[in-house]
Amino acid sequence: MIVMLTGLVAEKTLNSVILDVQGVGYGIYVTNEDLGQLTKDQPSILYIYEHIRENSHDLYGFLRTETKQLFERLIEVNGVGPKMALSLLSIGTTDAVRQAIANGDTKLIQAAPGIGKRVAERIVVDLKDKVGLIGIDLKSSGILQSEAAAMQDEAVAALLVLGFTIHDALLALKSIDASLSTEQRVTQALRRKA
Repeated sequence: MIVMLTGLVAEKTLNSVILDVQGVGYGIYVTNEDLGQLTKDQPSILYIYEHIRENSHDLYGFLRTETKQLFERLIEVNGVGPKMALSLLSIGTTDAVRQAIANGDTKLIQAAPGIGKRVAERIVVDLKDKVGLIGIDLKSSGILQSEAAAMQDEAVAALLVLGFTIHDALLALKSIDASLSTEQRVTQALRRKA
């Protein structure tokens, strides 16, 4: 079983990287948060979750063990597979997702592509008391609270579906007039990104 890989980031795609480990390239799915922190041709350590099925062998990598642990909790929920769990972890930081689950924020959870109302409710019911918020001071964590509040913005949610991280979406929308329609704001954000 592969639990950790150390190597150079050879390539980055929309939701994965190729990690060159002494001449062997491993294709590894990663969260948007981790993808943004990985730099091409730089050494990286990824904590690996192997998903082996009859017709595929997928690797999911995480820069932090806490993210991997939350991922493993998510795939224990009935109806949540590895790709759906990765999609949920890509809507914001690990701590923001953990906070959303602990607070029962199903709307934020549904912002992840592929997660409907029933699955979001099941995630909250199954994990609300298990994910814990150890080490997170909710009163002083303005960043987490602002991320959760930002998820209520339809333009932010639309950009997340298009592959933006929460941080990139907030930056792209920062100087765009909030009184414009959602469609206009998203269009302007996409133009700035291009």
